[in-house]
Amino acid sequence: MAISSAKPLTRRSLLATAAMGALGLAVPPALAQAGLDEGSIAATAQNLRPGQFLWAPEAAPEGPVIIVVSLSKQRAYVYRNGVLIGISTISSGTAGHETPTGIFTILQKKVDHKSNLYDDAPMPFMQRLTWSGIAMHAGNLPGYPASHGCIRLPLAFAEHLYGVTQLGLTVIITQSADIPRFAPAPHVLENRGASPSSFESAFSTTWQPEKASAGPVSIILSASDERAVVLRNGVEIGSAPIAIRGQVSGVQAFTLSSIDQHGAHWMYLPLLGSTRTGEVSQQERERLILPEDFRQKLLVVLKPGTTLIVTADSLQRGNTGASVTVITSEDPE
Repeated sequence: MAISSAKPLTRRSLLATAAMGALGLAVPPALAQAGLDEGSIAATAQNLRPGQFLWAPEAAPEGPVIIVVSLSKQRAYVYRNGVLIGISTISSGTAGHETPTGIFTILQKKVDHKSNLYDDAPMPFMQRLTWSGIAMHAGNLPGYPASHGCIRLPLAFAEHLYGVTQLGLTVIITQSADIPRFAPAPHVLENRGASPSSFESAFSTTWQPEKASAGPVSIILSASDERAVVLRNGVEIGSAPIAIRGQVSGVQAFTLSSIDQHGAHWMYLPLLGSTRTGEVSQQERERLILPEDFRQKLLVVLKPGTTLIVTADSLQRGNTGASVTVITSEDPE
């Protein structure tokens, strides 16, 4: 993983070596000790100056991609197959134009895009997160929040990122420097007709895979709502009541590595603040209880690369606990 910047770096080799060592990449013996002395990848990321980034796609050549943006740290973290392959400085929204937090999906991609809200301002390598104007794109990085809500990235990093993403990919934006948590809002579970406390609502299952026939699949499990929501290409295609044995705290993310005669094999995705890796054990998998008919339907759409997010928070407005913003690909107005 190499550090990149528009300006020459005096410590390029040292920091690049630290990053490579932390990611488990091969480094020359003469430089290995310097990398260890420099510290962890977290320390390396902290030392990045505005406009700098780290990029090492060879650390995980294939697999599902998930992006985590920390507004408090002004950093974007890119994971592929559970391995950190990129870190970048960013510039997010200013006061009055704050970047929203939550779970988003990439709705649209365009290499050469101009803003339809702000005087045709250029937005190179634009990846849209909401139809109301929030996107990731290349732009000016002064070292602090300075945008109208978008997430600005260094030009070269924006191009690299554009090359490894696809529509429907999961993007988590959080204020936290450590573990993603989410602020209130809107689109999933709010229009179910019945009250969330009613018997019918609590035990209802929906399954409409025809609403999105193809694309990346994401599953969100809310311990607060005791509910699972299935998204394909950013569109909700199903939901069902669930139960999770034991306590759930914070947010955990997983990716499906394979399905065989023994069942689905889920791997931990080590997000910010988490160091747990490897395959989810049978004991852990048995903590989740969901309707058998829903499980069978779910198996039909599951494929390697499916992302699973488990949160203690609520997906509904009006809940007394913290709530999760889940932005899906509703039609633009």
